Amino acid sequence: MERSLAMIALFAALIAVLGLIPKITLAFGVPITAQSLGVMLCGTVLGARRGGLAVLLFVGLVALGLPLLAGGRGGLGVFASPTVGFVVGFPIAAFVTGLIVENWRSGPLTLVAGIAAIIGGIGVLYAFGIAGMAIMLDKTPMQAAALTTAFIPGDVLKAGIAAMITAALARARPKSVLSRA
Repeated sequence: MERSLAMIALFAALIAVLGLIPKITLAFGVPITAQSLGVMLCGTVLGARRGGLAVLLFVGLVALGLPLLAGGRGGLGVFASPTVGFVVGFPIAAFVTGLIVENWRSGPLTLVAGIAAIIGGIGVLYAFGIAGMAIMLDKTPMQAAALTTAFIPGDVLKAGIAAMITAALARARPKSVLSRA
């Protein structure tokens, strides 16, 4: 129990720390941040329940006003911004990512974690993000989806990084990858 709580808190802190990494702005002006990598890692390393709780803790701290999102954003105003869908989708994305890694045991962990991060950390997250953008920006879902396409290459790269980190952690300290425990 204590180990689970410590890991949940540690990974919530990891997401916050990843928000401190300066954003990378693509040539056409789209910023890429590292926080979704933390969401993916919560699922691939901690599993569905613990990963979802770690991200839910992070979102709760943001809601309380801590400036933990990339760019120093926090507070209830975040939930009235165009990125609300992504923030709300973070815990669900981690949960789905972890659920896939927990239940798909037949493949190599790098492949499983990579596919899980793409399905949960990109697919599920984008579904929530697009819905939030469509509502907050008064756009159609297709228009909102078009606005997010520039983020896909960076997110696919983050899914690959999450898969490699998870596999390396499993080789170095197998018991620390709770999604496979």
